[in-house]
Amino acid sequence: AKYLRDRPSSRITLQGHTDERGSRAYNQALGERRGNGVNSALQANGGSASQLTVVSYGEERPVCTESGESCWSQNRRVEIVYTAQ
Repeated sequence: AKYLRDRPSSRITLQGHTDERGSRAYNQALGERRGNGVNSALQANGGSASQLTVVSYGEERPVCTESGESCWSQNRRVEIVYTAQ
């Protein structure tokens, strides 16, 4: 949030991701909920809604492709992508 406050022309994209378990539709929605959770936290701490965008990739972009909890947990994440303008 401080980054956003200090750089009013900057933008952040919050990319929600999930593991492979669950249906495609469920994982798309879950990824969006994850991104929205981070969005809410940033706004609650002074980030501007106009600087934030949420996208969900669901299970489409795993960082780990093996099966098992240690791999699945890596795929359950929100990535923060900074864009300076």
